[in-house]
Amino acid sequence: MKKGKIGLAGLGYWGKNVLRNLYELGVLGAAYDTDPNTVAEWRKKYPEVRFVLSMDELLADPGIKAVAVATPAVTHYSIVKDALEAGKDVFVEKPLALTVAQGEELVRLASRKKRIIMIGHVLQYHPAVLKLKQMIADGELGRIEYIYSNRLNIGKLRTEENILWSFAPHDISVILMLVGKEPLRVDAFGGDYLNAGTADITLTTLEFENRIKGHIFVSWLHPFKEQKLVIVGSKAMAVFDDVSSEKLFLYPHQIEWKQGKIPVAKKAEYEVVPIEKKEPLKEELAHFVECVELGKRPRTDGEEALRVLRVLELAEKSMSGCAVEKGPSIPGGADGARNEYFSHETAVIDDGVRIGKNSKIWHFSHILKNSEIGDNCVIGQNVTIGPDVRIGSGCKVQNNVSIYKGVTLEDGVFCGPSCVFTNVYNPRAFIERKNEFRPTLVKKGATIGANATIVCGATIGEYALIGAGAVVKEDVRPYALMAGVPARQIGWVCECGTSLKEIEKNGASCPACGKKYKVRSNSLEPMEKTE
Repeated sequence: MKKGKIGLAGLGYWGKNVLRNLYELGVLGAAYDTDPNTVAEWRKKYPEVRFVLSMDELLADPGIKAVAVATPAVTHYSIVKDALEAGKDVFVEKPLALTVAQGEELVRLASRKKRIIMIGHVLQYHPAVLKLKQMIADGELGRIEYIYSNRLNIGKLRTEENILWSFAPHDISVILMLVGKEPLRVDAFGGDYLNAGTADITLTTLEFENRIKGHIFVSWLHPFKEQKLVIVGSKAMAVFDDVSSEKLFLYPHQIEWKQGKIPVAKKAEYEVVPIEKKEPLKEELAHFVECVELGKRPRTDGEEALRVLRVLELAEKSMSGCAVEKGPSIPGGADGARNEYFSHETAVIDDGVRIGKNSKIWHFSHILKNSEIGDNCVIGQNVTIGPDVRIGSGCKVQNNVSIYKGVTLEDGVFCGPSCVFTNVYNPRAFIERKNEFRPTLVKKGATIGANATIVCGATIGEYALIGAGAVVKEDVRPYALMAGVPARQIGWVCECGTSLKEIEKNGASCPACGKKYKVRSNSLEPMEKTE
């Protein structure tokens, strides 16, 4: 290198490969490890290389221009930070850190120090992946529809990090690179069979714009090694198999539609796609050397590292049952901003759904496409909403409720457990009547009791209260108290839900909150509206 050599931190499982490549590139200046036996062993193999047992000694060497970090992931944040503070450019194996916050801190520090951070997403330097990217750009696969990867092995087991953070970053990085965007939704689940709390297998699903979806399956409890990435396009399919001697395959399968409605697969023989025979790690490290020498921005820079970290963190939170997060860069599911609502891992939220701030979607609920839910709503267990349903802010929908197309809830509506909305007046299983939906409107502040039924076409007035088990077939006045089958009005209620027992000509006063009302034209109105 023109201005100095590269120091290496870590001589373990992967560090030995970095050591060999830096040495062969002629840029290895010194190497560090905490284990004296490991250092002694490598000193015999590379007697001309300086090996040290102190990271401080490595960073203090003025001849070391940059540092490559191949230590365990839990140490990445502290070592990278120290290297940047010492004025060194840094190459670090994945992941950059174990939280997005730590990663963002390191990227800001590198910018402030005018230093390079490059992340070791080695597959982005693999000739097969680069060729695959070019095939997609040239339109050989058509429109990308689905991508999935398997990274499986019975190999090195870890206790300091789970399989998600150990194996999945490679595939996340490649999928984000091929799609060119961050996902709109991230979900994951896993299993911890060896060490409680440390996942041994995980399955992460990603949803992108334009209906592109994918999944990443990783495991270190697999009977054999498998590293495959499959891209399903509208014209053809491609497979990157890193275990095979031939790395890249094209399957020009076609789907034909018989009679315009029956899909039939027309299979074709696969083709081996020729690629250059280069070692990805050497290509990656040579790129780092070039960036250090010329002051170039690396292909897999700090921003690339953060994109992967955001997906990892979302997947980790999904596995723990926390919110599916959203934001401009990782919206996370439906439209919305990051951290705006909670969605249980068993809930299903379709494309085109909008959910407001601080709302909660609980177990096994399904929000169908193009539905809207306002701020601060609570959607209970086993609830179905949509498609095309509008729900205002501050609503509560209790367990086992279905709100179908044609139903609208304004702000502050309460739907009791197992209450029922219909949208067709005279349904038949054998007659299609979707063009006969009758709209139902539940106005602001109304309450529908448990097991009540609202027959389609009715409007429930503001702050009305429908008693448990009632069957409503007609419009309901504001503030009306309804009960029975069919429901009839048996009184009036205050906005706070308290029954107004005594209604006189001059009106009524709520015994609970003191709010005053007046009866006018057989309707109840708050006094404020009439004065």
